[in-house]
Amino acid sequence: MDRGNPVSTSAGATVSGSRLAGFLLVAPLLLGLSAFAIYPFLDVLALSLSKSSLGRQFQHWPVLTNFAAIQRDGDFQAALLRTTIFAIPVALIQLALGLAIAMMLHSSLKQARWVRSLILLPLMTPPMMVAVAWKLILAPAGGLLNGVLLRTGIIDQPVSFLGTMPAAFLSVAVADTWQWTPFVAILAYAALQTLPDEVFEAASVDGASPRTIFWQITLPMLMPTLLAILLLRVVIAFKLFDLVYGLTFGGPGFSTTVTTFRIWRTAMQEFDVGLAAAQTLVFAILVSIVTLPITWLHKRSETRSG
Repeated sequence: MDRGNPVSTSAGATVSGSRLAGFLLVAPLLLGLSAFAIYPFLDVLALSLSKSSLGRQFQHWPVLTNFAAIQRDGDFQAALLRTTIFAIPVALIQLALGLAIAMMLHSSLKQARWVRSLILLPLMTPPMMVAVAWKLILAPAGGLLNGVLLRTGIIDQPVSFLGTMPAAFLSVAVADTWQWTPFVAILAYAALQTLPDEVFEAASVDGASPRTIFWQITLPMLMPTLLAILLLRVVIAFKLFDLVYGLTFGGPGFSTTVTTFRIWRTAMQEFDVGLAAAQTLVFAILVSIVTLPITWLHKRSETRSG
């Protein structure tokens, strides 16, 4: 009577036990992903296909009516364009400024730890407090910037920075740059710390100038990290809401109404949660399309550096 191979039975039990142990280790991650990613996405998708108000969701299912409304909504389409025009240049400017600050910290201020702590102050400030501070700075009556410009004779009457275009749009960009450039600088500084000193020492011995070292060695070695930082900043810039809410409330008119603020108005002022959900999905698709080239460049730079 053949009772089977005990070695095979033992090996099969070991494999089954390993699979069970692996599943148990991954289970908390799967549960967290389901609770915080999959379920909210399915809920937003269902809302976008339904007629839902703030007080009564899923009243009926007109399916594509909300998306058809978006196609006819010129204000929302303008907000999408406005957000894209804001996010990409601001992220690039912040990347350049952050890298410059990181280079200065790395080369000249290695011992000045208090400087590294100081530049984190804007990042640690709550966004609404940043908006309040910049609103006081830019105020036409008693504002710091208008006061300086009037005393120096650059202007002869106060300027409404937040009440005219394009000053209002640029003011939001300046406030966002003040808040988020330290974030880029710290990440770039951390990346600089990981670069091997031997490469730079060898380049210096060969007579390479600091400019050549930066363009030919430092920047190529940092490129994968810089593209990852740029990707992160573009996504965060697309999510701009607090500064617009606190500084301009979307004005003057709708000239600083970005997509997140328009979605908030649809849901919280017009009480059309279904339309707001559809706008959110369209916005997510736009962000994905815009970030695809950055993701492709990041993967390509990692392949080259590897």
